[in-house]
Amino acid sequence: MLTAAACHSVKEDPATTAVPQGDTITLPAGSPLKEKIRIDPVLSAPYSREVSTAGTVKAIPTQYAEIAPPFQGRVTRSYLHLGMKTPADAPLFEISSPDFFAAQKVFFQEKTQLQQAERTWKRQQDLMANGVGTQKDLEEAQTAYDVEKKEYENAVMGIRIFKANPDQLSLGQPLIVRAPVAGEVIENKVVLGQFIKDDAASVATIADLSAVWISGQVKEKDIRFIHTGDECSIDVVALPGVSLKGKVYHVNAVVEEDTRSVPVLIAVDNKDRALKPGMYVTVKFMDQAVPALLIPATALLQANETPYVFISTTDGKFIKRPITTNGSNNHQQVVVTAGLQAGDRIVTQGGFYLLDAK
Repeated sequence: MLTAAACHSVKEDPATTAVPQGDTITLPAGSPLKEKIRIDPVLSAPYSREVSTAGTVKAIPTQYAEIAPPFQGRVTRSYLHLGMKTPADAPLFEISSPDFFAAQKVFFQEKTQLQQAERTWKRQQDLMANGVGTQKDLEEAQTAYDVEKKEYENAVMGIRIFKANPDQLSLGQPLIVRAPVAGEVIENKVVLGQFIKDDAASVATIADLSAVWISGQVKEKDIRFIHTGDECSIDVVALPGVSLKGKVYHVNAVVEEDTRSVPVLIAVDNKDRALKPGMYVTVKFMDQAVPALLIPATALLQANETPYVFISTTDGKFIKRPITTNGSNNHQQVVVTAGLQAGDRIVTQGGFYLLDAK
């Protein structure tokens, strides 16, 4: 009697048992499995493919300058200090330069000769006007004036190379080295009294870091998803929990053969100076949104490397349906490219219970 009772206790109720038949599983009306699975319709929604890569923060070249004097000389005065804000053409330091002194001598000589040639030309004009001078003398005076004017203009250009103002120049004054760009002094090696050679490396660096570039490397298989102007997010190890925004500024036209990747520049606002050149970051590119069929990752099942889902029919049947995905997982959602249509009802949770019925 005990044996008969035990056998009776483990006997399954036919009304609650799943019935498998090929790729179709039928759940009777009273099956407890219905409470363990969830069914949702397949939806079409905007989808943006995400591509991630490592990047390095860089100063923008047009907003960055390494300062080196154009000629050798001894530092006689310095206005520099680290962190100093400088507008463009602001004086940085002064040097006593033999080359600048030579340029000054040439300038003042040419200026004097031009004034003398101009006086001679005007005198010949007056003589011709009073019938005393000759046409030949007038033409010679005019030619001499034109030649001296050209020489003077060349001398002026020689002074302007030094960022000096010819109208405010005095013989023997020191060379004033000025800032080529507006920004902040981030490096200063200028020492009062030091002699700087004409081939010396930079002695100061000025940069405007209110905006920076991030240089990233995108694999050639993903570069088709990156476009100029695309928005992207930036995560910085030094700034945990902070996500910055940027835009793709330039996509290189050449693939680097050693890494099989394409350099991409991202422009990022940096008014708070949180990003510093040399920092490593992670860049997440977002492709332009397009309509796509999205299903929860929990709905996806696998058999022999072929993904599939269970489609629910109105008569309580669940049909195994192979599908094709794009291989990406965006916020726990999978993009389906073939096998499903919008509105199809699929098992989104608990599909493995149906597998146990087979």
